[in-house]
Amino acid sequence: MWTLDEPPVMGILNVTPDSFYKGSRMQTETAIRERIETVLAEGGRMIDVGGYSSRPDAADVSAEEERRRLTPALKLLNTHYPDAAVSVDTFRSEIARWAVEEYGVAVVNDISGGMMDPLMFETVARLQVPYILMHTRGTPQTMRQMTDYADLMEEIMRYFAEKLRTLRLLGVNDVILDPGFGFAKTLEQNYELMRHLPAFAAFETPLLIGVSRKRMISGLLGVTARECLNGTTVLHTFALLNGAAILRVHDVKAAVEAVKITGKLKNRQPC
Repeated sequence: MWTLDEPPVMGILNVTPDSFYKGSRMQTETAIRERIETVLAEGGRMIDVGGYSSRPDAADVSAEEERRRLTPALKLLNTHYPDAAVSVDTFRSEIARWAVEEYGVAVVNDISGGMMDPLMFETVARLQVPYILMHTRGTPQTMRQMTDYADLMEEIMRYFAEKLRTLRLLGVNDVILDPGFGFAKTLEQNYELMRHLPAFAAFETPLLIGVSRKRMISGLLGVTARECLNGTTVLHTFALLNGAAILRVHDVKAAVEAVKITGKLKNRQPC
């Protein structure tokens, strides 16, 4: 099982046909198995499985389709990799409950912060598993039009404070915060958010960072997602030095190396 004594790297396993980074799409059993083994071999300590694309303007799919997509990966992980820590990337409470109860999923990763399913908080409370609470506005289909903030950081901090209070009143104490890079935020807002990562220490809650190959990198550098590994590593390094406790990534090996190097820098121990 994973701990936070050293920031764990969470490898992304998308079982969708339309995730924004083509290299993360795994749909056959062979491709899924290869991705799992790559994540683990490269030092990943968590695997985040998603069956609903959350990229901007992604097509909506039914709960039945999401379940169908997730089943082969969750079954494979549960049967052949029982020691792997698995999170399910879903905003639907019924999918979260099914994944935890049927396949022993350890963490629920909700991109909507409970907004797209009003039963999610109560469901997580009953399941008693760690919950990743992300900041966003709207849905994947509408979030690009919802970037008008009077004060970005003030609104995000208030959002987390209110939702954390609700979760704790329900008995959900193992909460991980995700600032939601790329979700209802412009390129400039994403970098403002990154500069203010130390502010989240006030919540005394682990901080997950998901910037891997996102548009905040490709848009700034004028490159494609495929060319964003170096930019991703720069942001991972900055985030680790400013409070990140978990990295959610496509490129596990590079992220693990960033964790090791920043850990050495922070410990100030001689090589």
